Amino acid sequence: MTLPFNLAADASAPPRSAKNPLSLIGNTPIVEITKLDGGLCQLFLKLEGANPGGSIKDRPALTMIEAAERDGRLKPGGVIVEATAGNTGLGLALVSAAKGYRLILVIPDKMSREKIFHLRAMGAEVVLTRSDVGKGHPEYYQDKAERLAAATPGTIFINQFANPANPLAHQTGTGPEIFAQLEGKVDAIVCGVGSGGTLTGLSRFFAERSPTTEIILADPAGSILKDVVEKRPPGEAGSWLVEGIGEDFVPLNADLSRVSRAYAVSDAESFAAARELLKREGLLVGSSTGTMLAAALKYAGEQTAAKRVVVLSPDGGNKYLSKMFNDYWMEDQGFIQRPATGDLRDLIGRRHDLGAAVTVAPDDKLQVAYARMKLYDVSQLPVLEGDRVVGLVDESDLLLAVSENPARFDEPVGVAMTTNIETIAVDAPIPALRRIFDKDFVAVVVDSDRFLGLITRIDLLNHLRRRID
Repeated sequence: MTLPFNLAADASAPPRSAKNPLSLIGNTPIVEITKLDGGLCQLFLKLEGANPGGSIKDRPALTMIEAAERDGRLKPGGVIVEATAGNTGLGLALVSAAKGYRLILVIPDKMSREKIFHLRAMGAEVVLTRSDVGKGHPEYYQDKAERLAAATPGTIFINQFANPANPLAHQTGTGPEIFAQLEGKVDAIVCGVGSGGTLTGLSRFFAERSPTTEIILADPAGSILKDVVEKRPPGEAGSWLVEGIGEDFVPLNADLSRVSRAYAVSDAESFAAARELLKREGLLVGSSTGTMLAAALKYAGEQTAAKRVVVLSPDGGNKYLSKMFNDYWMEDQGFIQRPATGDLRDLIGRRHDLGAAVTVAPDDKLQVAYARMKLYDVSQLPVLEGDRVVGLVDESDLLLAVSENPARFDEPVGVAMTTNIETIAVDAPIPALRRIFDKDFVAVVVDSDRFLGLITRIDLLNHLRRRID
């Protein structure tokens, strides 16, 4: 077969091999976004999820560890401790594995399960702490990491929030890449602040090479950084679900002096932008990318002249499949609104009439019921014959059936299910659910004999919480 070009001579051809993953950090692609309304502006997405560790944080992870090696703080076989919202941890785990260091990470408990599973799979030791407390509280993740490092012999605290090697990674790497990829024609860059390294490094590079390039801050609603940029006393910090950006203090690494505009972006706007990008452009990106994209669209909509706007995409969306890209999670959080029916269907988490309920039949094997419980992370299943509910099977029923003889997993669900169920008419008033819950039952919602779904205590709590949003 004759190739149409010489791979060895073609400068645009990708590298054919690498000695180790660390050599693949950087040189990430940039792509123009053409199917979202940027007004007069061209929007470009810098896809940092293409780094081997899956995020932009691979860059500072490598520079910070190598700086610690050079100055003698980190010796062979040493221990690294860091506080992270997840992605810095993944970058540190990648570099630590390649270099043979033990890694301990302190992570707020709002982080996605995918990130935590990924970190543990890479050998990192994960210490979860509270995400609902601020700086100065003993459970605040940065303070806890610093104490842990001080109490562990032979340990260094990387401290991405104050480590000068963090912004240096972007000043010498990310910034020059963007400048070269767009041939120096960059009118604005939109990014967020977690540790501050990305924004600070980029602003330093562009201040020198392209002083007219605007630095735009995308800040989660509830973070104080927009207030700081706009030179007013910060309001009380709130809470937000977007991961990795936004702060209740100004990190030492965050030089906001070159930021020309700042936009506060709600969780709802962030998640909607990321989901729309996937639907329209086929790009699966993380929640912070949604924040930056939403801010970029606001900025672009205000422009009266054509501009080239770069949006940082810190990571891919694979880590958020159980949250932002999960319709049920989005509904539970109030970000997706189903059309209201005005009856108990509004409380059902997984409606059978919409094809969402997870069910079994009486003649399905207990093994099938067990597998569906695990796959869908539920503890009970309605047992249906057609659209009629004939029973329920839960974890206790399964355990009782198979504990003395595991071979009974091959028996039908009908032998283990309970037929002692509490049905409730779809048009019954919500307070009627209390009668069922007081008996420690779940509510089986029916329309005549047709099964519509289950309502549990948490479904009622979700419904009541949404009413105050």
